[in-house]
Amino acid sequence: MPKYREAVYGGETVVLENATLRLELHKRRTGWGWGELYVPDGAGGMRFFAVLEHLGELDAEGLPHPLRLEAEACRIVENEAGKELHFAVRTQRVEPPDSYYGNESPLAGTVVLSLAKNENVIGYKMVVDAQFGFKLKRLRGPWLRVGADSFGADKTDAIFPGIEWLEGAEWSSGTDWFDHPERLRLTPHPHKVSFPCLAISQSGMGLGLWYKADEILNTTPPAYPQALVRYPQPVFASPNFIDCRNDHILGLMWPSVRQGLAENALAAADFKAAPGLRFVFDAEIAVVPGRSLDVLAAWVQRYGLPDPGEPRWDWPEAYRRIIHAYDTNLWVEGQGWARRWMFRGDGELYVPECVRTYIAKGSDQALVVSLKRKVAWVEEQLRLQPEKESTGEWALLASPYASIKAKPQLAAQIGDSLLALQTPEGDFPFEPQGRHNTGHNANAAYWRPLGLAGDSAVDLCATATLALLEAYKLTQKEAYKEAARRALEFAMRFTRPEGGDWWETPLRSPNLLAAGNAAMAYYLGYELFGEAKYKQKAIWWIRGVLPFTHLWQPQDLAMLYNTKPCLNTTAWFLSDWVSKHVQWEVLQVFEQSWKNGIDWGAVDPDIDWHTYHCGVVTAVLRWMIDHNDANWMFRCEYPREWVGEGQWDMLWADTFDPVKGSYGGGPITSSEIAEGIHIIMQYSL
Repeated sequence: MPKYREAVYGGETVVLENATLRLELHKRRTGWGWGELYVPDGAGGMRFFAVLEHLGELDAEGLPHPLRLEAEACRIVENEAGKELHFAVRTQRVEPPDSYYGNESPLAGTVVLSLAKNENVIGYKMVVDAQFGFKLKRLRGPWLRVGADSFGADKTDAIFPGIEWLEGAEWSSGTDWFDHPERLRLTPHPHKVSFPCLAISQSGMGLGLWYKADEILNTTPPAYPQALVRYPQPVFASPNFIDCRNDHILGLMWPSVRQGLAENALAAADFKAAPGLRFVFDAEIAVVPGRSLDVLAAWVQRYGLPDPGEPRWDWPEAYRRIIHAYDTNLWVEGQGWARRWMFRGDGELYVPECVRTYIAKGSDQALVVSLKRKVAWVEEQLRLQPEKESTGEWALLASPYASIKAKPQLAAQIGDSLLALQTPEGDFPFEPQGRHNTGHNANAAYWRPLGLAGDSAVDLCATATLALLEAYKLTQKEAYKEAARRALEFAMRFTRPEGGDWWETPLRSPNLLAAGNAAMAYYLGYELFGEAKYKQKAIWWIRGVLPFTHLWQPQDLAMLYNTKPCLNTTAWFLSDWVSKHVQWEVLQVFEQSWKNGIDWGAVDPDIDWHTYHCGVVTAVLRWMIDHNDANWMFRCEYPREWVGEGQWDMLWADTFDPVKGSYGGGPITSSEIAEGIHIIMQYSL
């Protein structure tokens, strides 16, 4: 007998099942149907996990209330591959006094549910057409109530890629890392969703709602374009605050925010559906052992990473442009390569790493000579400068790994300081009034702190571990090695990447940089200590960059492999990072990994990390300023007088707005891009 308590059973049931899952489809008294999903319980049986609430549901002006799409009969198709359930659907009939449209159905079409014998995904395909003109409020496709009449609002974690990464009792659309109105992320603009996979897990099993992110439809009548692109609207609520019920919602509906829906609404105000307008939902319900990140990784393994496409310039040309810019417009006689707008603080003199690389390996000897002259000038100015006061200990320890890489001679000093900071358990806790004190932190404290003294996050442990491992490599002091091991052991408890942007964002919120730093720390720990669990943790953490990465893009806007830095806001009321892309963090992760001898494509061959890295570098070339490129200037947020004469060419924008399609923020120097191009060209050697 059915377990779901909110449907009246009509006495008929059909089943889709194999070794990985079972979906029982039940008929209501009014027609087919709703589904009850069972997953392995770890003891050889199956446990009730989620409800497919309906085959579809329509709300339209003139209806007394939303009406389900139902079928009078279920046609079963079986073959060697598996089993399909076919339903000819229309809106449910309603008896007087609530009759509507003379009981004519506004929509009619089919819903097909399918399961292959050896797969862990149920296919869901809806194709319905408008039978006459009406005003559509919303059409729901697959609508999963996870935990309904079973484990309720409990969960292990949940991921809405690019939008949410929740753990335990955390709520989606909460004010924990956002304030109003940015906190609402129920039905975000589809461009903000990094790829089409909603995921939730509980007690060792993950459930995913995977879907095709766009549909190109041939429609009638001629009033509609012959190639109309539709973007389904994902809906995510954990727990289910939509209905104020004790479960979770993973669903798809139409229209989307891009095509008639207000952001974070559940119904359109004024959308006219003409006769013949077609609606399609193409989705899968996946059952994956593990956590929500395992569901996302399974999606990537099933569909593969997308082809990044041709870069804006081929790799040698992109590299040539960057080096040429350092020799021309990015160099100022008498000032060097130092400018405030290049994120070099107060104009500190420095030599870009890619310039030194080109001098060592470049083929254009005239360019090499010119760059050597510039480097010699910078180094002479640095030699003539009065000796600066030594950098304060707190500044060195705020980012200890970066400090040792910049000043290897301080390895022992920094290593000894880290030994003093480490707790007996192995932690390196947050110190908002000490080494982690920043202006953003102080500003946020007027409302609420970004973190409390003593809080912990994986990035704080990972960057300390990287510093200790580097100090050990330089000094061979055993105490550093053992402290690194204690930090790795302590950080085994973490499962969500947190703390990578501690200087401006909430410490315990999801963060891409934290995932990359943790991946490097654990893999280097694996190489040193030989612990297999460290390698597995490294793979977990590098896969942690996936929820932040755009693995799809709309038909009319390039954003493939753009990344979100974090899923939070700066100091509560500044930048909303769910609404912006940032590329420097992911570039840094892969550049530093390569310099540490880590090839993620070899470490984790189940994911094509070479294609991924090629993708993020291909993406960042789109961000590079070129005043001769009319298309780029059209998307530029900077005043024309800043970029119009080419003085910023080959710098790149800090942010991309996925809704507006525009580039802005502070311009960034391009040395990391040049180094990334070097890495890509070495993959094929």
